[in-house]
Amino acid sequence: MTTKERVSSSTKTTRSASQLATVTDLKPEEVRAITDTVNPLIADSFALYVKTKNYHWHLSGSHFREYHLLFDTHAEEILASIDLMAERVRRIGGTTIRSISHIHQLQSVQDDNDDFVPPAQMLHNLMQDNVSSATKYRAAIEICDKNRDAATSNVLQDLLDQAERRKWFLFEIVQGENNTQ
Repeated sequence: MTTKERVSSSTKTTRSASQLATVTDLKPEEVRAITDTVNPLIADSFALYVKTKNYHWHLSGSHFREYHLLFDTHAEEILASIDLMAERVRRIGGTTIRSISHIHQLQSVQDDNDDFVPPAQMLHNLMQDNVSSATKYRAAIEICDKNRDAATSNVLQDLLDQAERRKWFLFEIVQGENNTQ
């Protein structure tokens, strides 16, 4: 590649990246702080969505129908949260998740590739993942508030409420763990 081609390619990349920088009154460091906080939440939501669908698809036992429907409802809710968060990042001039490998780099939710997971363990795993999500939403809300982004904070507050509801439902089912097989 010639020097002229490298400069042209570099300019094209810079120009493309700047074209994604939505106009905002937030300072660049505020946008970066919010983006760096929300993108891992998006990655975790993708991972939790897949784990929840995995359990939905591979469920067995006497509570099959009840848990199958519950996991599907939870998965739909989690999937909807992804777009809300990603669009908030874009509205303030940040960029968001671009690939499965990007998700893998940022996620903290552990995948579950086991061939068989007992229903009680599924419930417990999802409950713990939702507890973790709620904790991370709380921390992200504080960062958004600190960086003058009430709109993203409000979105995250709604998602925190959803995560806590999922955690609550899973917690109540786990209380009757002897009946979850």
